[in-house]
Amino acid sequence: MIVKMKKLTLLCTPARQEETLRKLRDLQVLHVAHVKAPEGHELEQARNHLLYVQRAKEVLQAQPDADPTGKDPDHLVDTVWKLIHREKELKETLQGLEHEHTRILPFGEFEPRAIAALNEKGLCLKLYEFQIKTPPEIPEGISVVEIGRDKNTRYVLAASRSDFALAAHEVRLPDRSLSQIEHHIAKTRQALAETESEFKTYAGDRKLAEQIAGDASDGVTFLEVRDGMGREESFTYLRGFYPADREEELAAAAAEHGWGYLLEAVSDADQPPTLLRNPKWVSPIKAVLGMIGVVPGYRELDVSALFLIFLSIFFAFIIGDAGYGLLFIALTLFGKLKTKGSKPAQPALNLLMLMSATCVLFGVLTGNYFGIPIENLPAPLRSLSSDFMTGKSAEGWNADLSAKNIMFICFSIGTLHLTLAHGWNLIRKINSWAALADLGWLFSTWTLFSVVLNMVLYIELPQWVTATQLPLLGTGVGLIVLSLVMSRSYFGLVTLVLNVINNFVDIISYVRLYAVGAASLAIAQAFNGMALDMGFHGIGALGAALILFLGHALNIILGAMGVMVHGIRLNTLEFSGHAGVEWAGIHFNPFRKTEKNL
Repeated sequence: MIVKMKKLTLLCTPARQEETLRKLRDLQVLHVAHVKAPEGHELEQARNHLLYVQRAKEVLQAQPDADPTGKDPDHLVDTVWKLIHREKELKETLQGLEHEHTRILPFGEFEPRAIAALNEKGLCLKLYEFQIKTPPEIPEGISVVEIGRDKNTRYVLAASRSDFALAAHEVRLPDRSLSQIEHHIAKTRQALAETESEFKTYAGDRKLAEQIAGDASDGVTFLEVRDGMGREESFTYLRGFYPADREEELAAAAAEHGWGYLLEAVSDADQPPTLLRNPKWVSPIKAVLGMIGVVPGYRELDVSALFLIFLSIFFAFIIGDAGYGLLFIALTLFGKLKTKGSKPAQPALNLLMLMSATCVLFGVLTGNYFGIPIENLPAPLRSLSSDFMTGKSAEGWNADLSAKNIMFICFSIGTLHLTLAHGWNLIRKINSWAALADLGWLFSTWTLFSVVLNMVLYIELPQWVTATQLPLLGTGVGLIVLSLVMSRSYFGLVTLVLNVINNFVDIISYVRLYAVGAASLAIAQAFNGMALDMGFHGIGALGAALILFLGHALNIILGAMGVMVHGIRLNTLEFSGHAGVEWAGIHFNPFRKTEKNL
């Protein structure tokens, strides 16, 4: 659920400002809303220092593991930065040398100083390159000697007793000979290797670098809160939001430290942050919400539980393979073993475990194990499958009937999903005219569901259903119009027809679950067929095994992408659009040190 927030205004004297902020930071209870934009010389320096240490941390994190050097924090950061600058300069030098080497290489080995000395004595020497098919005209008194050529270009040395210019590209004389350039390239590469080696010696200090970066981040946050406070002649003050269930704790701290404070209810004009607290079984969805970086608004629905349930169902339809699901479960168990004791990793692993279990269940019901045709499966596995989902009849398994039945399930899931969205809103708004709109959309959704079954799946509906379609749709539209008029939301009348069409399209869009799952099955079967063509004897067995491994690995990756695109979309767009969730919330981020967890 979304935790109820209240608003705090806290006052203290300028002399006790920093002490007050340190005590408040230890409470980890207040999401600060700056009274003014934080700014100041000290804050700017702290931000620059944070960028400085973060860059050092990033460089060390990219290095392989090593033992700590035991150096003090300031020396570590300064040393790493010197190495960063040295590496940058060496890379720029190497790039310049390699460019010069490429430019001069066609002319071979020569001494530029010797040419410069001859030029000073009155003999004009120049290097040129020109296209073989379009050579320039050579005036009298100029001698041209070819030094090299490639498929299209000639590289020449032109000489004359007076200054001249040919109608071709003149190549500037280098400062060094080719061998000298190659020598400097080798030395620069060696210096780069030594710098990289030095980086590796400090890789064991990455934990210290993370601590330094965390301290620097805490310093910036502290100064932002301090410099964002309001100021009067005799006191300073800050504002923010806190969870209502922690009010006693906050009031006790204010009494203990002598703070003046004002506690208020959140008004309609306020934009409080969103803090989600859900049952333990819902917590895995935090991994998805954190990954896509969204949170519902404070006044919106907390759809975390439904998001988790339906995302797991969508995962099962899109991946659709019991074999893949069992593989995911094995990987999840391995991940849990490797991350034992690491709390941040558990939500994602628990989510994968739940989705993998639904995938196994769906794969068992549809008789899908690594794309093996159901008729080739062992009898015990065939017996576990659903006749409805596999299209089984007395004549055998009917793929077309199976597809039709699974699409029916997809449309049914979509209708249920949208029904829950409007039903939830109906309950929330039951004492307002807006509730009539959600009731109208419920009529519309179920009527359009019957239309979809008839138009897309060609299902013959009972006569009483077809006879009531238009009256029910009209009733739904009428309720929506009444709601919009009574709540004075007149713009909704303009878009009403388009919204009804979108309602129809949204139901149909759930067929993507079948389409992506069918594509995944087709890919698996295609690679299985290729492996069978290779044969499983002799060298062919190695090729067949490679095809199976790469093919199914590719299929799993594509399936994961399908879940990201379609599974999450159906929750964050189709469902959320009907539930009125815009995901415009602000994460509750209490004033605290970074190493502390909420």
